[in-house]
Amino acid sequence: MKLYGIKNCDTVKKARKWLDDANITHEFHDFKKEGLDDALLRRWEEQLGWEVLLNKRGTTWRKLPDDVRDNIDAQSAHKVMLDNPSIIKRPVVEHGGQLSVGFNADDWSANFGR
Repeated sequence: MKLYGIKNCDTVKKARKWLDDANITHEFHDFKKEGLDDALLRRWEEQLGWEVLLNKRGTTWRKLPDDVRDNIDAQSAHKVMLDNPSIIKRPVVEHGGQLSVGFNADDWSANFGR
């Protein structure tokens, strides 16, 4: 299992604690420190869709220029996410060839066992 996010994100902290408490081995990839690879983001977009990955509720989204927000599409969203990985909903989890976005303890218990 590989968990992607930002170390100081509250949701990522909850997810990592849940995994640790459940004794589920995982690797953590910090977007801020390790960056985000274009090919990886494209794979996520193909599997989940850019709309699922793009966090329109956060500060990073609100700080974007109005013309970027008003005209967002797949191509511009890809560039925005590469340039500002903190705009990606967190955490992104790769597990058993599947991807999930976000943290919900009940869903994780059902999907990852606890």
